[in-house]
Amino acid sequence: MTDLRAATAAAATGTAGPASGATRRAADPGDLLPDATSMDAVTLHVGDLAGMSAYYREAVGLVTLAEGDRFEVLGRGRTPVLVLHHTPGLPTPGRNEAGLFHTAILFDDEPSLAAAVLSTARHPQSRYVGSADHLVSQAFYFTDPEGNGIELYVDRPREAWQVVGGQVQMDSLYLDPRSFLEGHLTEAALAGLHDAAAQVGHVHLQVGDIPLAREFYADALGFAVTMEAPGALFVSAGGYHHHLAMNVWNSRGAGPRASTLGLGEVTITVPTRAELDAAAERLHRRGVQVADDGRALTMDDPWRNRVVLQHAPDAA
Repeated sequence: MTDLRAATAAAATGTAGPASGATRRAADPGDLLPDATSMDAVTLHVGDLAGMSAYYREAVGLVTLAEGDRFEVLGRGRTPVLVLHHTPGLPTPGRNEAGLFHTAILFDDEPSLAAAVLSTARHPQSRYVGSADHLVSQAFYFTDPEGNGIELYVDRPREAWQVVGGQVQMDSLYLDPRSFLEGHLTEAALAGLHDAAAQVGHVHLQVGDIPLAREFYADALGFAVTMEAPGALFVSAGGYHHHLAMNVWNSRGAGPRASTLGLGEVTITVPTRAELDAAAERLHRRGVQVADDGRALTMDDPWRNRVVLQHAPDAA
């Protein structure tokens, strides 16, 4: 993945970090990832590189930022969102296996989201899954041609989020797609489909066990728990509602993943090498095997979901 990561970094000027807010935090702030932690591009193993690239360009409105013989980096502006890695011959993952639940693409405003939703819904290879008002955000869900989940969403103003008992209040209330589009879609947003800002806001994973997920993603990696729900865990840095979610809704009891199409890597960015070193020490204390190439730490969670923790390209 080294060439892919280098191409992704070269295409980017940096991703926006989370804003501050009240969440449940670990007892020792030194055991937490820094507030400026952000999600970076998600790598997908795909069987049809040309077809999947065309889908994300035509449906979601991403643009090609970098490419090679076996990969393509797609994003908006100069912010990478997806790295498609051509890996033919791999099987499609089963619904009950650990892996990717969805990649959540965050837009700056409702018109930009509405334009992406309409474009994605109109594409003949999209499968619309549903929509929801999560109190902190408004979201629309699709499945791509190879079965990977996609969330397209916009955040509500952070001052409107509610925190009760250390947990960010999130729900899944009805969100009428027609009313949302009628209220927010503009000709300008449609015309600027490929130009409006977008980034990976969070990643949602399927895992086999929630307590074990908490041990890895909160206790070892250093995210703060922001919400616990039946069969799901939400974690973040810097008070965001969640950068990562893990659920067992389809995958309870799942073991380590086999090599399949779908999720290749989840990439998380911290500002500096010093913060990477602090995370490495924390992970080693917890017995997590970590590969360190100087720029990034690479590790597998208990289900062989690959996680890359890197420092920002211009960091010392």
